[in-house]
Amino acid sequence: MSASENIALVRRFYESKVAPEVFQEVMDPELVWDITPGFPGGRVYHGPESVGRDFFDPLMENFDTFYPVGEEYFADGEDHVFALGHYHTVSRRGATADARFMHLWTVRDGRFVKLQQVSDTLVVDRVING
Repeated sequence: MSASENIALVRRFYESKVAPEVFQEVMDPELVWDITPGFPGGRVYHGPESVGRDFFDPLMENFDTFYPVGEEYFADGEDHVFALGHYHTVSRRGATADARFMHLWTVRDGRFVKLQQVSDTLVVDRVING
């Protein structure tokens, strides 16, 4: 895929607010999902099932709303898309925040094979814990 097609794929994922049907469509079975230490559930996950069950399910226990909002996109002409944006969050206690992130996506054959995430973990912690 071209750089612009890869960016369009990442945009589509964010614009869906991580809709389950889009998630399933764009994630490669061999997906590596690398979440920065200090972020809730921060560690490396393998495969879409583990990402859903072991990362998103526990994460969403803390939030009524949590989704990424992409703001800027850059591609390296290879298989990588860099996305800058923020997570829009509303905690179960009603606290709101927008925590900045940088995602580095690796895309192959129209699917995500790797995510490397860096985020403002302090903002996310304060939304959850006050």
